[in-house]
Amino acid sequence: MSGRSRFVETLKKCVRARGLTYAELARALKLSEPSVKRLFSRGSFTLRRIEEILAVLELDLYDVARMSRGEAAGPVELSLEQEMALAKDERQLSVFWLVLNDWRFADIVEAFSISRTELTLAIARLERLRLIEWGPAERLRLRVPKNFQWRAGGPVKKAYGLRVTQEFLQARFDAPLELLRFETRLLAPDSAAVIKRKLERFAVDCNELAEVDSTMAARKRVGFAVLLACRPWEFSVVNALKRRRSA
Repeated sequence: MSGRSRFVETLKKCVRARGLTYAELARALKLSEPSVKRLFSRGSFTLRRIEEILAVLELDLYDVARMSRGEAAGPVELSLEQEMALAKDERQLSVFWLVLNDWRFADIVEAFSISRTELTLAIARLERLRLIEWGPAERLRLRVPKNFQWRAGGPVKKAYGLRVTQEFLQARFDAPLELLRFETRLLAPDSAAVIKRKLERFAVDCNELAEVDSTMAARKRVGFAVLLACRPWEFSVVNALKRRRSA
């Protein structure tokens, strides 16, 4: 996919992430809906039109270009050395998570129990690990793709995996923005494969929404987690009823 095509696809995803239809975008731009659809299908945007669309989406050109570049590469893993360093130091992992979610240096100092000196040391270590870059005016930038994956059975999952799951499931799941549904059914393997693909697509959608929202100030966002899982499984109570197969 060319750079232009990736940019247009990213712009489409930003429109969807903002919950806008082409008709609503057309009204904001004072165009007809067919005109807007043609713009996106042909990718025939002038710079001025792009700026108008970005104004409606409350994004800037740099944000969309960054997202577009990020989509060109598939998910990657951190190096073993990087994961080991994060697994050994909770504060280091916490600061990395904040930078990953686009917190600025000054906002971290203001909102969290960490001094400027402590944060400076943590960021310096992250920079030595080649996880972030620290630029002028205390600007923090990731050096790894946002869609990286923790190593299966790696240091971070070994150190924090069980703790994260237990803490996540302690909620009652009856508050606003909370939901817990556990469905167990008998499915054909092909249907189970469809569910798996939909969950994978949903995970991508979550990351796309987070990337669009990363342009907002950190104080206007909320920490949010989604647990997606599926596998062939039956409850042990049900399995206890099964007849043993003869040898």
